[in-house]
Amino acid sequence: MILYETNSMAKSVFKKIVVSVLTWEARLVLKRYKPRIVAVTGSVGKTSTKDAIFTALSNQFFVRRSEKSFNSEIGIPLTILGLQNAWSSPFGWVKNMIEGLALGVLFARYPEWLVLEVGADRPGDIKSVAQWLRPDVVVMTRIPEIPVHVEFFPTPEALMREKRYLAEGVKSDGVLILNADDERVRGIPHPYKGRVVHYGFAQDADVHGVSHKVSYRKEKPVGTLLKVKMHEHDLSLTIDGGLGMQHVYPVLAALAVGDALGVSKEKLKEAFEHYAPPSGRMRVLPGLKGTTIIDDTYNSSPAALEQALLTLKGIETSGQKIAVLGDMLELGVYSAYAHKEIGKMIPESATMLIAVGVRAQAIAESAKEAGMDPEKIRWFSDAREAGKPLELLLSENDVILIKGSQSMRMERLVEEIMAHPEKKADLLVRQDEFWQAKI
Repeated sequence: MILYETNSMAKSVFKKIVVSVLTWEARLVLKRYKPRIVAVTGSVGKTSTKDAIFTALSNQFFVRRSEKSFNSEIGIPLTILGLQNAWSSPFGWVKNMIEGLALGVLFARYPEWLVLEVGADRPGDIKSVAQWLRPDVVVMTRIPEIPVHVEFFPTPEALMREKRYLAEGVKSDGVLILNADDERVRGIPHPYKGRVVHYGFAQDADVHGVSHKVSYRKEKPVGTLLKVKMHEHDLSLTIDGGLGMQHVYPVLAALAVGDALGVSKEKLKEAFEHYAPPSGRMRVLPGLKGTTIIDDTYNSSPAALEQALLTLKGIETSGQKIAVLGDMLELGVYSAYAHKEIGKMIPESATMLIAVGVRAQAIAESAKEAGMDPEKIRWFSDAREAGKPLELLLSENDVILIKGSQSMRMERLVEEIMAHPEKKADLLVRQDEFWQAKI
């Protein structure tokens, strides 16, 4: 026990040293190269929004974005320095610190723009970053009633307060880009006096989403058709491989950023012709037996899961609609309530429910109480256990939504039923060495 505590303490001290050094190096690099910064925060869709903004700007600028969801006290400096996560390798972190210092004191070709994702797991996370980051553009996505990561905050309002620190840190001549459909986010600008741009489906949004619908090929859902109005001009986009509002809002935010920075509508449209939705975020994949998988396995929260179920509900298919739902974690005292509320939606959204995990039992129980046939409800303790039984249930034209929090490893279920598992490294989340080593 003493040895374990000593090792744990040593790791904690080493981590603090690494974070401090990399943060100092990142600040040095920002001062030396003076890149302009787009910072994205919120509780829903940060990573998808970051990736969409990168797409919108790449046609015109030299841009770097956060890798995957590098949004923490260590992920942000790593992105600024252009370094990889060394995970548990002390030698890897020492190498990173040496390379970071070299970038700061020598000279290299450096991006004009950085697109950074900024998250908050605990109080103080964003406040500490906002004190030195000073972005040119801040994008606020959505902050629902029960946000993800609320477990470590006393109230959802406290988490909202943390997110506001980033908006308050935007430069005086910068741009604040806000989700017009979220009342919490719309109220953020005060007392900010700079330029504010709204995006969403609200009539007064500067980048106004007019309509969106599922696109089909050979009677299977393959993407989303989106119509947008900007400055009284109409713009039509196709989001191949991505379904639902989880992709619509990021694209609208990206259009707002691009427009604010002077990217033409023609270049924006051209950029999104090559847009690839990020892995594990409402991404359409072909499944076994002629089925369609909606892979939403990156993470889960009540608001995101609600939107995913609404998307599933609206899909037209001659087959079953199967919702495969794992536990939603990091909800603290809101956990039981949130899972039960989701369960109420299931009978109208899906024809079959596969619940995975201890907390997901509440989804199954609530779905049954809401009128779903008990014969159409299955429960499994983990993703590995559910894989083969799920495969046996599949028939042609079925649409399967798979979603759960990171630790539930729901991507393992996608791997079990995807038509091309040999492509998993390119298509699925958590395929790197660190995650694959986990049980």
